[in-house]
Amino acid sequence: MQTSTANTLKCIIMNKKVIVIGGGIIGLCTAYYLHKAGHQVTIIDKSTMDFGASYVNAGYLSPSHIIPIAAPGVMKKGLKWMFDSSSPLFIKPRFNLNFLRWSLAFNNSCSQKNVYRGVPAIKDIAILGRDLYSEIKNEEKFKFQLEQKGLLMICQTNKMLEEETGVAEIAKKEGLPIQELTPNDLKELEPNVSINAKGAILYKCDAHTTPGMFMEEMKTYLQNAGVVFRKNETVKDIKFKNDTIISLKTTNTTYSADEFVLAAGSWSHLLSKKIGLKLLLEAGKGYRINSERELGIKYPAILAEAKVAITPMHGFTRFAGTMEIAGINHNVNPIRIEAIANATKRYYPEITLTPEEKKTAASGLRPVSPDGLPYIGKSQKCNNLTIATGHAMMGWSMGTATGKLVSEIISDKKTSLSLDAYHPDRKF
Repeated sequence: MQTSTANTLKCIIMNKKVIVIGGGIIGLCTAYYLHKAGHQVTIIDKSTMDFGASYVNAGYLSPSHIIPIAAPGVMKKGLKWMFDSSSPLFIKPRFNLNFLRWSLAFNNSCSQKNVYRGVPAIKDIAILGRDLYSEIKNEEKFKFQLEQKGLLMICQTNKMLEEETGVAEIAKKEGLPIQELTPNDLKELEPNVSINAKGAILYKCDAHTTPGMFMEEMKTYLQNAGVVFRKNETVKDIKFKNDTIISLKTTNTTYSADEFVLAAGSWSHLLSKKIGLKLLLEAGKGYRINSERELGIKYPAILAEAKVAITPMHGFTRFAGTMEIAGINHNVNPIRIEAIANATKRYYPEITLTPEEKKTAASGLRPVSPDGLPYIGKSQKCNNLTIATGHAMMGWSMGTATGKLVSEIISDKKTSLSLDAYHPDRKF
């Protein structure tokens, strides 16, 4: 009897009221694991929670993407492409203090040292994230598409093939299974479509999904489980005292909680300022085009030189890509849409994306930290705020793992991974 009473009291003490700011992939997965841990969860989002990066991404679960965006030579390429709005990486110059600080930190991070530090940190959280998608699907009987066929890195030039082979060697040393493919090997894998390439690397460790399917199933599950959704509510102010958030005020009401999670994607740095934390973050816009025609593509692929991703999803094929650092907006730049379509034609000469398909293109904003690693953890600035943002192009891959890690932090449990590389107070 005493043991039973003690366990009951322990559960009551552990149960916390948590507010998650942000209803994208990171926010939903955080809410999922917090709910599983017995906490009361409310999600607040400034949108209708049915568009943005969590819905328009390539759907990859990619342990293969081990090289952080801030790597040697990337800043040089960015400066070279700065005045070419069709380039794979487009950094729009702006006289903005936050942007200038981020740019300096990004430049400082484009080093071999950052790559050495980033490779294991990215690999570990991406593998955990991939495996957790499968675990969630099995445990909750979800129906979303989840296939582990691998991912092709398709190269059209000897220079790029050599570069990708070098990355593949790093991946192999990290224990990731890879296979080098000739044009004939590609033809065997993709017999129903013509591919113009010198060769490719196949990362057998990667999987792919249809993002919208997962998001809808997860939202339905959370709502049925009692998680409270507050859509179309913008956080206007945060009452902050003695390194603790007392309450936050939205457009509709004021909320209080024991713990708060900042998972607001590209908007996170705007909110972090309210507690005196200058979180270096820039919005990296990506685009997608969907085609519901039967195109014959069976394997997910990245067109290496063009940095365009192609994914056979449930009922359609998605063409996605580019990284546009140009502030917070959802404007669709037709030049960048054409760049995706033109790249597709160069690699898959029999595929032409139609004007109608291009007209339905959409964009999403990915939060990019200066070193390409996410921010996960608590800042010394605030003892009841856990930060979960800055995942760049890997938000989908890392979403489930980030949610689990945040839940472990708030539940005062040992985290599944070391959080040192993701610390929100790290210097650049």
